[in-house]
Amino acid sequence: MESIFRKDLFKNHTALITGGGSGIGFRTAKELASLGAHVILASRNTKKLHEACEEIKNNAGEASYIPLNIRDEASIKECFSFIKNNFDKLNFLINNAGGQFPSPAEKITSKGWNAVIETNLTGSFMMCCESFQSFFKENGGKIVNVLANFWNGFPMMSHTGAARAGVENLTKTLATEWGRYGVSINSVAPGIINSSGLDTYDPKFKSIVNSAGKFNQTSRLGTEAEVANTIIFLLGPVANYITGETIKVDGGESLFHPLYPPIEHSNSRPDLY
Repeated sequence: MESIFRKDLFKNHTALITGGGSGIGFRTAKELASLGAHVILASRNTKKLHEACEEIKNNAGEASYIPLNIRDEASIKECFSFIKNNFDKLNFLINNAGGQFPSPAEKITSKGWNAVIETNLTGSFMMCCESFQSFFKENGGKIVNVLANFWNGFPMMSHTGAARAGVENLTKTLATEWGRYGVSINSVAPGIINSSGLDTYDPKFKSIVNSAGKFNQTSRLGTEAEVANTIIFLLGPVANYITGETIKVDGGESLFHPLYPPIEHSNSRPDLY
């Protein structure tokens, strides 16, 4: 893998990536490993974790994995105990894991609502707190939370829109509370990304998502690499003076205005990485 960053940028660094077995999380892990970091992949799908870990190792990267359910506090504590016992340090946490399902708001049950809130908001909160107590309070560190494009509301995804908006505010709050300990925390908000995560949706909804490029200024979907490299920018030393911020990686979709709507074109190239 070729990267826009210096090859040894993260040598002797350790990074934990939730949802690291596929999609944006896996792409971020591969990028970090190619830059010298030891990446720890965590999610509920052990098979995907193992396959992702082996791919990174086969490309001369350093990787480990641990099963993790971010809705389960005991599972989170076990994850950080694993890191302490095997590496004794953690430099970066990427809160990428999440889950949701498309539905009109009035059809979402309390069970469905709570499941998404617990995963996307409560899970991110508990991961942040455990990383702080276990590593960052004493040694500093960096956290990047992965959000979504909820800036104009999130039709058909009201549960995850509410949860991700909560994480965006949490990012600012924790950046304020933990800055004195040398902790920086930022967020990345992807728009519609051409990712393996799209395969989890039914074909009808997936076709709608795949046509969403016409609503942004690039006239295409984003790539996993574009999100991953934004995350890596925030983890790197060039972003040491940035905290409590959110970078939108959405092709300008959040700027949509009916008086000057996007037009189709082929001038924005996704093949830079």
